[in-house]
Amino acid sequence: MESNKGNEGKPVTIYDIAKEANVSAATVSRVLTNSTNVRSDKKERILTLMEKYNFRPNAMARGLVDTKSKTIGIMVADIRNPFYSEAFVACEAAARNYGYTVLLCNSYCDKEQEQILLEKLAEKRVDAVIQMGGRADENVTNKDYAEYVNRMIQNIPMLVTGKLDGTDCYRVQIDAAQSMEIIMDYLDSLGHEKIAFIGGSSGDMASFQKEEVYRRKLGEWGISLPPGLYRREGNYDYQTGYTAMSAIFEEGGEPSAVIAINETTASGVMASIRERGFEIPGDISLVSYDNTFMADVITPRLTSVDYDYGEFGERLIRTVMAVIEGKEVPKIQYVKTRLVVRETTGKAKGK
Repeated sequence: MESNKGNEGKPVTIYDIAKEANVSAATVSRVLTNSTNVRSDKKERILTLMEKYNFRPNAMARGLVDTKSKTIGIMVADIRNPFYSEAFVACEAAARNYGYTVLLCNSYCDKEQEQILLEKLAEKRVDAVIQMGGRADENVTNKDYAEYVNRMIQNIPMLVTGKLDGTDCYRVQIDAAQSMEIIMDYLDSLGHEKIAFIGGSSGDMASFQKEEVYRRKLGEWGISLPPGLYRREGNYDYQTGYTAMSAIFEEGGEPSAVIAINETTASGVMASIRERGFEIPGDISLVSYDNTFMADVITPRLTSVDYDYGEFGERLIRTVMAVIEGKEVPKIQYVKTRLVVRETTGKAKGK
């Protein structure tokens, strides 16, 4: 470089300019190449700093900055969860249409690993990062993680499918509240009043939003349920469904319908219901989230909330591609859902 920063005697880099201007290095690069895809206020800040430091990158440095890896890093909480595998495959297919490849990082639900994985993705010089689950699902954002992400996104744009408060990440969220509205209204149309809700975690944003709608709807209908019908025991797996449903029975509860947080949890709920000799949906209706392949292979076939994974993956990749190219995109986007009715739901007894 041909400039020094103040009296420190250190060369000013494109990354110094990006940090001080609060933009990515890619944005600085686009200003250097006279790209039109830079917002005027950002361009003015960058040009002012270049003039301040007499910044003139040499040709080799400019060439290095302009080089893209054509790779998007995708970090998921647990690829064994059918939701994440469906979403990842959809992203992979969409990225291919843009001439990009994707690099998978799996945290195995270990949130302490997430920063390490982000560092590895940065080392691989990915052009953008998408995070699904983990700390991006937390209702209360971890401050240390948010601080690290803020440093990282100075150079690498990041999109999350939840939220990271205090960061400038882009967000493409499945509308959790709308999805529970759909389920509750559907069960109400079938005459169900004693509705159980199983799985998830109050610490997760989506679970919290679903619980709020669940309780609000029951209140609007004038229904007061025993607290035991909402169970967060465990997580998002088979054992959670089985243990929670069994506990409801042991405490004398007998709901007419059950909402499971996902299809793996629903399979555990099913096992517990059958173990006690009840029929689905004759005695108890069951509805779930995610609408993965499991909904069609479970017997009876499972009524489930669908996210249109093809469109979901396309939206995620289309958004990060626009950011990489310096285009303006909304900071927050919501994915609407629909209910796919199959064989596990029917009218409440006596209705």
